[in-house]
Amino acid sequence: MRILIVEDDLEAAEAMARGLTEAGYECVKAPDGEAGLVEARKGGFDVLIVDRMMPRMDGVTLIQTLRRENDQTPVLFLSALGEINDRVAGLKAGGDDYLVKPYAFAELIARIEALARRRETGSVATVLRVGDLEMDLIARTVHRQGKEIDLQPREFQLLEFMMRHAGQSVTRTMLLEKVWEYHFDPQTNVIDVHISRLRSKIDKGFDRPMLQTVRGAGYRLDA
Repeated sequence: MRILIVEDDLEAAEAMARGLTEAGYECVKAPDGEAGLVEARKGGFDVLIVDRMMPRMDGVTLIQTLRRENDQTPVLFLSALGEINDRVAGLKAGGDDYLVKPYAFAELIARIEALARRRETGSVATVLRVGDLEMDLIARTVHRQGKEIDLQPREFQLLEFMMRHAGQSVTRTMLLEKVWEYHFDPQTNVIDVHISRLRSKIDKGFDRPMLQTVRGAGYRLDA
């Protein structure tokens, strides 16, 4: 299990990482909210442990940003702010659990394990949202700012994959394997053609372009 620890108290973060590593977890540390956002966007984490009060970006803003980008990684807020209003604010921001400092390490482990189990057995999302773009997987509809966008089946598959990896660079190889089910590069321009069509449909007529070309890497859908 990979855990991201976003904590500006470097000594506390190191002690936590050391204990979690000894318990069998792989840990990555970030010293402030902005650094935590960068690491979280790389993906691959099973749980995020986030302090509430941090420089550069507070924990609540960090998690609100990730949730807007459709990142549903379980979040455990860890904070000295323990009043009811503080806990409610953290949970409403998108946190899944809230542990008040000082805490017992055994309780921290138990809460991490509970979050991991909840993720494994959790319900499957039927609506994907990235910024003002929304996809209903059951109705097979896409809307941006309330305006319906008509997509062909392959364009729908392509956008679904991009939305599930929002904020991440997606390579041509990933798209070929996951959307077209090619396990080799057939030297085709099919991806370029579909990306161009998709971009014209979800970006044309709107203030902010969402579908970006990442030079030398592939493509990225950004809120």
